[in-house]
This record gives sequence, structure tokens and C-alpha cells, in this order.
Amino acid sequence: MSRSFFRPFYAVALFSLLAGCSSSTWQTHAVPSSNAVAEMLADGQASSQQWHLDESRFPQVTVPQNVRPCCAFGDMQKVKLGPVPVPFFRLNNVVGIEDIGPHKFASGIYHYTPSSSSVLDHGGSENNGILYTAKGGFIDLAHVRDTADDTMGLFFEILANLGKVHRIELPAELGPRYIEMKAFDASQLTEEQKWSVAAHLAARLAYFKAESHEIAQWHGYASFSGWPETISAYSLEDLYSNMLGAKIALQLIQTHKMLSEVEYNQNVSLWLNATLEELGIVTKSQSKEVLAAVDGKWWDSQESIPNKYMVLQRHYSLGDRQAPHLLTPELLGDRFEELQPLARSTATVISLPAYAESLELDHIAKLVLEIEPSYEGTFSHIPEHIWAKRIEHPQFPIIAQYAKRQDSQELIAIGVDDE
Repeated sequence: MSRSFFRPFYAVALFSLLAGCSSSTWQTHAVPSSNAVAEMLADGQASSQQWHLDESRFPQVTVPQNVRPCCAFGDMQKVKLGPVPVPFFRLNNVVGIEDIGPHKFASGIYHYTPSSSSVLDHGGSENNGILYTAKGGFIDLAHVRDTADDTMGLFFEILANLGKVHRIELPAELGPRYIEMKAFDASQLTEEQKWSVAAHLAARLAYFKAESHEIAQWHGYASFSGWPETISAYSLEDLYSNMLGAKIALQLIQTHKMLSEVEYNQNVSLWLNATLEELGIVTKSQSKEVLAAVDGKWWDSQESIPNKYMVLQRHYSLGDRQAPHLLTPELLGDRFEELQPLARSTATVISLPAYAESLELDHIAKLVLEIEPSYEGTFSHIPEHIWAKRIEHPQFPIIAQYAKRQDSQELIAIGVDDE
């Protein structure tokens, strides 16, 4: 589920629009190596990686400070502001392939891309939402885009500091959040190998940043005071969507299709749509049918946002291998006959490599989350030695399992079977 689901409340979120839509553009250039020029002059065959980037001219791209607002899991949900229902309002979250707009790095609530800069058949906003795919389950487009942008935002800084002790500050949530890079001998790596290691580190750490956000939401972090986001924590489509974004950005970095912001935006747009097609995106109306089929099992249409248990099914399996939640014949029973073929699809499991160029990436850099005193009470169900000083990303799956246990107890208490 989206990390922030305030799309209908533009007035409340105006400052996010102003902050999120401003970003420094970047542009760097691949400089041909002397060997490449010599081969060209001698009519030789072009070979790969025959160029380098001048480190002094690396763009100052940073991790975006805001996440994209989008939607809560479900369709046409009711909304409450405090104890008061919003009358005659339902939140329409679902999009189809024809609705998806061009990507914009670090986009805020709204950003317009003109058709002249778009590689799609239209310009406009990103128009994020959720959709269903036969092999990837539900996909939250805001999560895909956010983690792609975080990967891009981390890459050049990681590349410039590879092999050194270095700290990359990230936006705080439950407390300070940062990446700790460790020293190692990088002198034996070629420029191509350094590029590869930095790319894989950026994708991996951007994904673990998304995991840390799921933890933060469960433990009470909210983008806006008074609007709880526990409903979003560990939502079943979140992390698969985040990992898709990391993998798309990793592909663009490895193939050098991101040397300017325009090039990056255009290629994310192309790869996002192509990835959704490969996963078997269904029509908007079919996505709505699937949401109706799992109403009462994965979500409860009788509850209102932001009630935590409007969402009934969550995904607590953190880590670098992600499998989607798919529709099954058992979920359908004897209902929704038209969805039966979709319920027999095979899942596409995705992962991020733990090694690059024979280096174990978690030994090179870790994402760290520290807990401020104001949030310590939300960790009372977890042994203190696990979280008291700092939490490193290899510990995130442990934290999630304690959340799963607590949620199960709460669901049983309100008479809901979470199996």
C-alpha cells in the first residue's frame, strides 16, 4: 500500500506539492576512452564500456525527500477525517495501462510532462494508482517510481565513495536513517566493475529504504500529524512494487540509459510499461473485479480509511527475494467465474543479487535505522537488544515477524481470521 494516500486532499498536502516538484536536473557525458578512439580511427569494431565518466563532474543527484502520494489498498473506499465520515466520497485508486503517465524524477503530488518530452503517446501527470497483473499481483505505481528514483539518487554518491568510509543521510522517520559505507580495497576493480558494484548497491539499498518505511509506518510514523498510516504498513503489494522499481533503475544504470534526467525519465516510462505488459497487466475493469473478489479477505470495503484493519492481508516477508500475492481458485470459490483463468497464473518471483563482482554487498554498505525516544514504546513487544541502539537492514525481517505476531493477535481480538 502506498506510503502516503492523500491524493484527494490536495489542500492539506500543498506543501508536499511545492517541495516534491522541485528537483535539480542532472546531465553528465560519457567520454570515449583513448582505446575507443584509436579503434574508431583504425576502423576497428566498437566494444562495450569504451568510455569513462569524470568523477569531478558527477551530477549531485540526491535521494528525493518526499514519497509520492497515492492510494490505500482497495477500491472506492470510504474515508474518515478523525471520527467524521466524508459524505458522498469514495477513493478511486485503480488505473489501467492507458492511464499511466510519463515518469518524472522526484515528482511531487502533481507534475505535468509535455508531450514533447514524453516517449509515451501522451504527456500529463504520472497518474499513479494500483493495478493487477496476472504474474505480479497488485502493483502500486507510486512505490515502483519511488524506489527507482531512490536508486538513481543513491548511485552517483555511492560510485564516488566506493571503497571509502562514507555516510549517506536519508530522510528521518522513526529517527535518524542513513547508509553506512565501509572501507575496502577497491583498487583491483576496473571502472566497469566499480560501476556494476555501485549500481547493485544503489538498487539494493533503495529497496531496503522502502522496507524501513514499512517498519516506520507500523510503528506510528505519519507524513502528516493526525493522519495515521498504520493502514499502509506491510500492505501486500508494497515491497514487490518497490523491488520492481529498483530492478528497472538497475537495468538503466547498467545499460547507461540514465546520463541525463530527461533520458532517465523517458526510459523509466518505457521500462515501466513494458514490465507491466510482461507481468500480464489486466484491464482497469478487471483490476476492479479482482479487488471485489478479495473484498472481505484481503481488505474490507465496510471499513474506512485510515482504519488499520480496512486492510486484512499483509506481507511480512521482507528480504531481497519477493513473491507476489496472486488470485487463486480457492479465493474465488464458485464466484467470479470470469476471473478463473486469471487465478491459474504462475507467479514471477523477483530478487536483487546479494553479490556483485564477487563482493558481498551487505559487507560493503548497510542501511541503518535509529529509534527516537518518542517511538520506543511501539517496540515494547520486541526484545530491546534487537532495536535499542540501531537497526541494520539484515534485521528488518525479524522486526516484521514481531509485527505479524502482534497483528495476528489484534485480528483475533476483533473476530477476524487472518489466515
